[in-house]
Amino acid sequence: MGAELLGREPGERASLVQFSSAFCQPCRATRRILAEVAEMVDGVEHIEIDAEKNLELVRALGIEKTPTVLVLDAAGRIVRRAAGMPRKADVIAALGAAV
Repeated sequence: MGAELLGREPGERASLVQFSSAFCQPCRATRRILAEVAEMVDGVEHIEIDAEKNLELVRALGIEKTPTVLVLDAAGRIVRRAAGMPRKADVIAALGAAV
């Protein structure tokens, strides 16, 4: 997945892609967690995608609920996927598979 699908440039080493919806309470907490992890690790970007405005992409990726987080490696390949609010430690561990 590159910039054309993500809406902005992915991270040099990895990207944390979050699919969210406007009224999703866990999405707000997930946003904070992913932003904190992205700040801690050089070359990692947090990219949030509005699921409601990107239904074609949501369907293509089989996203069924928000939040859903995809961990992409430097080449844009999905190396981890999780639905629901993640724990910070789990996000850091998942990044290990991408960098």
